[in-house]
Amino acid sequence: MRIDTPDQQNTTITMAAQPERAASGKSLILLVEDTPSLAQLYAEYVKREPYALTVAETGQAARDALSRRVPTVVLLDLQLPDMNGLDILRHIRTQQMPTEVIVMTAHGSISVAVEAMRHGAFDFLIKPFNAERLIVTLRNAVERRRLATIVDTYREEFDRDQYCGFVGASLPMQAVYRIIESAGPSKATIFVTGESGTGKEVCAEAIHRRSPRAAKPFIAVNCAAIPRELMESEIFGHVKGAFTGATSDHDGAVLQANSGTLFLDEICEMDLNLQAKLLRFLQTGEVQKVGGTRPAMVDVRIVCATNRDPLAEVKAGRFREDLFYRLHVIPIELPPLRDRETDVLLIARHFLTRFATEEKKPFKRFSSKAEAAIRTYSWPGNIRQLQNVIRNVVVLHNSETVELEMLPPPLGIIAQPEVASGHTPAQSAELSAIPPTRPDGAARTQQPSEIRPLWKVEKEAIESAIAACEGNIPRAAAMLGISPSTVYRKRQSWEGTEKV
Repeated sequence: MRIDTPDQQNTTITMAAQPERAASGKSLILLVEDTPSLAQLYAEYVKREPYALTVAETGQAARDALSRRVPTVVLLDLQLPDMNGLDILRHIRTQQMPTEVIVMTAHGSISVAVEAMRHGAFDFLIKPFNAERLIVTLRNAVERRRLATIVDTYREEFDRDQYCGFVGASLPMQAVYRIIESAGPSKATIFVTGESGTGKEVCAEAIHRRSPRAAKPFIAVNCAAIPRELMESEIFGHVKGAFTGATSDHDGAVLQANSGTLFLDEICEMDLNLQAKLLRFLQTGEVQKVGGTRPAMVDVRIVCATNRDPLAEVKAGRFREDLFYRLHVIPIELPPLRDRETDVLLIARHFLTRFATEEKKPFKRFSSKAEAAIRTYSWPGNIRQLQNVIRNVVVLHNSETVELEMLPPPLGIIAQPEVASGHTPAQSAELSAIPPTRPDGAARTQQPSEIRPLWKVEKEAIESAIAACEGNIPRAAAMLGISPSTVYRKRQSWEGTEKV
């Protein structure tokens, strides 16, 4: 049943049995009051305030309403027909719901109100109270919740140690995360630069996952790994008989990535003639297969990357200037591992846990000497080199702790210049360019059909965790490595996404 207050009101009242989504710009208030006349009176008090008011007449109705949608503020009467209001307050705090609670109590129950404050209530009102007292208290509670949400969002967006496949909490990586977050939803071309092994393909995939194209194909082409005579066919495709060996039609990477994202890695390795054809494609959106006569329109988002200095390549005449400026819309420079502060230890621990699980080894930690060696090494091969070092240790040893002597060269040499092998510091410097033994050369591939919208993957992971924890959201959030308020926010955001 819907109860409307007089005309031109700002406050909407609904019964908790039929919850209503808060109108745009309105804070949702849950009023738990078993006396209808008082509920109507309080609604009159706040009718000109920007609130959507939901009324619950029993404790169970209040808990049901809370399970469906977490309000901004709960106005809670402590004397309810089916339970004590403190039980609801305890439930809210146990579940760490991102809401403020204002308790309402009669004269003579101030001690109970004080107890409620100890249990996490924001404030209390002693009945009877006037409209001014209620409005001021509600405004303060709404403002406190707004500030708390800002803090939670800041921690989630600017204090992250993992993001879309990246591991790292350093300031340079936080800047990268923010650019991806902002640029992902756009159609703009992204130009990623960085040393070899810094994660340029991970960056491209993160951009794709944060874009409206996330459910569409992500196609990666390494321009340095394909022979020049085959590169045009690989990118634009060919028709049967176009050249010797072309026994059937072939859709190139551009057509495969239609409606999705095309990642051109090592773009500076592309032949100049092919650069001209790529430029024409970017200008017209038309692709024509090798040997074909009919062009086709495609819609792809381009992300390219190089470990070279693209402007130096332009000056040297190896990269077209007009193509560079066509591609260089939003630049992202990935910092080398040596410039990422303490990220190296975060990444090393991440790989240790991952590889120990894969290899069924008991490794759990690094010794202090091993950590010091990892932290002080310059890592010329960046994350790829660190990954290979940790895999080397896990494969060749069996222990709970990674000791210094387990680290392959050149880590042990740097930590101990005069080692048993007799290498001098000068020899050790030369060895710094030698890759670790047993590199992990396995390339990760992903089929377009396997890609699903990120919010759906996120929803399934969160809901599965909540179910596994028997509905305990704080416990599920802890196991997922996020805050409970993040879980509540995301569940509310899914309501709108699923209705679109």
